[in-house]
Amino acid sequence: MTRKQLGFFTRVLDQVPAAERYELALEQITTAEAEGFDAVAVAQHHFDGDEGGLPSPLVLLAKAAALTSRVRLTTGVITLALESPVRVAEDAVVLDALSGGRLELGFASGGSPTAFATFGLDFAERREIFAANLATVEAALAGEEVGEGAVLYPGAQALARRIWIATFSAPWAIEAGRRGHGLMLSRTQPREDGRSLADVQNDLIDAYLEHLPSGVVPRISVARSLFVADDHDQALAFAEAGLRGAGFVRTITGKDPATLTVDELIAATDAHVGDPAAVIATLGADSALARATHLSFQVHSIDPPHAYILRSIELTAREVAPALGWAPTPGHGRGHAAAAR
Repeated sequence: MTRKQLGFFTRVLDQVPAAERYELALEQITTAEAEGFDAVAVAQHHFDGDEGGLPSPLVLLAKAAALTSRVRLTTGVITLALESPVRVAEDAVVLDALSGGRLELGFASGGSPTAFATFGLDFAERREIFAANLATVEAALAGEEVGEGAVLYPGAQALARRIWIATFSAPWAIEAGRRGHGLMLSRTQPREDGRSLADVQNDLIDAYLEHLPSGVVPRISVARSLFVADDHDQALAFAEAGLRGAGFVRTITGKDPATLTVDELIAATDAHVGDPAAVIATLGADSALARATHLSFQVHSIDPPHAYILRSIELTAREVAPALGWAPTPGHGRGHAAAAR
């Protein structure tokens, strides 16, 4: 049986100035490596510091590469429709070389309408632009010409086998499988009333696996919002504060967050919150998560103080993830997080 991989994901949202946000994210990343995590991931968001604090994920991951030695470095995701695909490929191969081949490239078509307009692009055409740019990146990483006889330097054909597609929809789950890429599923997503997140994502996993070429090993990353603390009531208090202030809660519920109980807030955002026993129980009931080859946990949108994020990372690796079938890499000796910091 293929060993499950454990990842820590950050959208770089600590409530401090940008430079400090990046330093705190890097401390969370080094703590994750010290605790035995297999991978770390950062998201890309343009122009909106409240939604995500990082427009340039490959830049931050370059610093993370210098501070770590083992964890996989994941873009979760680059909004490829907003990028020059050849330049993304060039930056990616340099980072992969600097990191000793640790880069994992996650791409998506999404992004906000405002970002597309700012870049002079039509949001309605995002899927078509994404498909064209993805084909260019695939060709470039495979060593094919990118124009006028030019090919990438340095070459990194192995990186072509480390592409992931993030999607909410069956067509791109199918396409990810058909192309032999990994499938990235989100911590929450839009869906019809009455369907659970696991129900929707199991359909996407089925579509992906059905179209994966014979002999290609599935790569299925399932993300979940997870905040685990030593004290259950304290975890709920942080969740209540964080989720009441999350702007998307009103959008997805159609209700004023102030009128919802903490349990309703947690359920509406598909979050898992509490002490280790509580989150092991709720995560263990998630049938989509059980099918993941890669577990990806993030503290957003709860966003507790930094020290509690570090403790959540520790508890996830030491108590929660092992109960879900994860084990550290054989021979990995858990370091002291304080030493990493």
